[in-house]
Amino acid sequence: MSTPFTLPIRVLYGDTDAGGIVYNANYLRYFEAGRTEFMRERVIPYQAIEEMGIIMPVAESWLRYKAPAFYDDLIFVETSLSELSTHKCKFSYRIYRREESREKLLVKGYTVLAPITKEGGLTRIPQTLFQQMGVWLQKKQNE
Repeated sequence: MSTPFTLPIRVLYGDTDAGGIVYNANYLRYFEAGRTEFMRERVIPYQAIEEMGIIMPVAESWLRYKAPAFYDDLIFVETSLSELSTHKCKFSYRIYRREESREKLLVKGYTVLAPITKEGGLTRIPQTLFQQMGVWLQKKQNE
């Protein structure tokens, strides 16, 4: 698993239900925000990946809810690249809120992305992209 990338997000009113609690599906949007910024900061932006002729849709997701987030909370999305093969990559996430001197875990989970062509056919992760992503797995293993 790679060294985590942390993205702070302020919970918007529109992300909550009538009780002021973050609606469960919005955590997948937070996962996407974390993954997008991980790739932008550490590898390459998704736009550049699309320019290579591939798209990286989510093929699988899993979430475990531990505690709620509320309107106006400052939450932190911690994203790591946890697995990489020529046909898929897996990102792991932790979403937490800081409370006093500790982190309160709200949600944990993962997504698996699979490369496809713009026509929809399965394909391999391009070699240059695979190597760039692999650096982050190796960095964690070497730490």
